Amino acid sequence: MTAYDSLMAFQRETEALGQIAGRLGWDQETMMPRGAAHQRGEEMAALQSVLHARRTDARIGDWLTTIDRAALDPVATAQLREITRSFQRNTKVPTKLAAEIARVTSKSQGEWAEARSNEDFKAFVPTLERVVALRQEEGQALADSGDPYDALLQDYEPGTTAAELDEMFGALRPRLTALRSAILEKPAPKAVDGAFDEAAQLALSQQLALDFGYDMNTGRIDKAVHPFSSGSGQDVRITTRTNIADPFNCFYSTIHEVGHAAYEQGVSGAYALTPIGQGASMGVHESQSRIYENQLGRSRAFTGYLFGKMRDAFGDFGIDDEDSFYAAVNRIHAGYIRTEADEVQYNLHVLLRFDLERQLIAGDLQVADLEDAWNSRFEADFGYAVDKPSNGCLQDVHWSVGLFGYFATYTLGNVYAGCLYESLRDAVPSLDADLAQGNTSNATAWLRDNLQQHGGLRTPRDTIAHATGASPSEGPLLAYLDAKFGALYQR
Repeated sequence: MTAYDSLMAFQRETEALGQIAGRLGWDQETMMPRGAAHQRGEEMAALQSVLHARRTDARIGDWLTTIDRAALDPVATAQLREITRSFQRNTKVPTKLAAEIARVTSKSQGEWAEARSNEDFKAFVPTLERVVALRQEEGQALADSGDPYDALLQDYEPGTTAAELDEMFGALRPRLTALRSAILEKPAPKAVDGAFDEAAQLALSQQLALDFGYDMNTGRIDKAVHPFSSGSGQDVRITTRTNIADPFNCFYSTIHEVGHAAYEQGVSGAYALTPIGQGASMGVHESQSRIYENQLGRSRAFTGYLFGKMRDAFGDFGIDDEDSFYAAVNRIHAGYIRTEADEVQYNLHVLLRFDLERQLIAGDLQVADLEDAWNSRFEADFGYAVDKPSNGCLQDVHWSVGLFGYFATYTLGNVYAGCLYESLRDAVPSLDADLAQGNTSNATAWLRDNLQQHGGLRTPRDTIAHATGASPSEGPLLAYLDAKFGALYQR
């Protein structure tokens, strides 16, 4: 057996253990009894210790030194790129610190949920202070003499820096705020009205998942407080949620998570349980969920199909025709919750979090002052005050589980989706006619062939460039938003 073969055999076992850790996380969010939280934290810490030991095993360094990289094909070269990056990063983080992060963040998730339920941010402050301190320590270990936040970003979007994001987000913010302000001066479209049965919502959301190509033979749909996708290869699970007054919350959460899941299900089986057998980055992952949800799922063509399905499921719900339904689906509205935000305002939510978490990691903002900082920034950006913590700094689970550096990938995903959609429309002339029939197969096949099947073969930005033929930029997203909402609101 060659050094490369030995390394890959070892790596497949590590990847399999990582999938088991992910399954424990899925269970914690969906099925686990609340009283099991402490034990689950210990289980996660123990498994993380095993994983960290494997990811820092000295044999990896020996194998990497022995392998003749000049003799490798592009797939093997990509595998080594990812293994080398992981090995170099993990060897900088002490095993004790990795286990402590797993232990604390597993427990903190339940404490966040309780604080959120009680509308009590102060009760969560000590826990979040501990999480931030651990991630600061990890960032410093990874950064050497560089920026700890940049170091943490590499877990989610390799090769990206905060300075690059600042430049991109700086170009987005004024255009988004100007579009938002112009739209809010116009009369709002009529909203759906009624009580929408939960069982009927879940039944239709499952149909939508199937419409977008989700393979239920290797997946399942459950309910969670915060919808998410979990797993890869032959076990890819999603969750959704329901709101009796807002069925779009359920339907578009489902389509969004199907975008993530379709990416993982679409990766070439030849890459299963290897470093490139999953999405290239969280930003690229988010491009799939957002293009499924927005450019496809909220299009005039597809909403015409959905209108008929909703009339069948719920009868009269206050909307008389397809055009009015399209406007209702894409209604620009005041709100507090990022995951429920419209396409125009969504990224403003992300930019708020990006700025605040950078300050937290840098030590320029203390956790005890986070609620006031959030509320002040939110009112400045959106024009109205936060009414309660669950609509403010307790709404997202990300910080409670230590995902600092993650939020920026949501906006990156929107930018990437804008680039992909521009190319997709050129490549699939029948797109609107297909979507009007609820047929996404040509669109999803293009995404699978040009992006999803390749997994992590290429770096994130190269993944988008390979699919579109151009380097990613914010221009296509802004053009799409201007055209869509300019027409909707007749600016």
